[in-house]
Amino acid sequence: MTAPLILASQSPFRRMLMGNAGLTFQTQAATIDERAAEAALAAHNPTPQAIAEALAIEKARDVARRNPGSLVIGSDQTLSLEGLVFHKPADMAEAKAHLMAMSGKTHSLNCGIALVRDGQTLWSHVSIANLTMRPLSEAFVERHLARVGSRVLASVGAYQLEGEGVQLFERIDGDYFTILGLPLLPLLAKLRDLGAIDA
Repeated sequence: MTAPLILASQSPFRRMLMGNAGLTFQTQAATIDERAAEAALAAHNPTPQAIAEALAIEKARDVARRNPGSLVIGSDQTLSLEGLVFHKPADMAEAKAHLMAMSGKTHSLNCGIALVRDGQTLWSHVSIANLTMRPLSEAFVERHLARVGSRVLASVGAYQLEGEGVQLFERIDGDYFTILGLPLLPLLAKLRDLGAIDA
């Protein structure tokens, strides 16, 4: 019998992706302070990709400590634009500021993923998607945010591509699963390699 598979996240999007893929798993939120963990990395001047990978590993380790023998999946996503790393907006005013900053530009969603068992990182990976927003007027952004409401605060980019957020874009280069926060194809390949799912 294979060890339990645990997703170290309460993200409804990650749960949906894994459920749709036919995986049997439990969920358990990691309890790390992401900003403190990121601050600890700052001395090494990490790339946005390295931050996402490191946070994914830390989340998986945190949950693995409480679940001996389980195979734990950690995932984290950063958004980078012109050298800056964006975090989830604190309020609607910050969401508007994020969208205006990204207007007419290309930003990257960097999605880190890791598999940890009993404190050992068995695998980690980063997938990147590049998204180009069309030029947006301030008036349009205000109307858009009024329509979609506070659910944008749950997203690092202040948009949901699977909903009305798709109207913000003119070009997308990358994997849909990466954009939603879980690079599913490399994860499934590694789970098959480890014998954790049917190959």
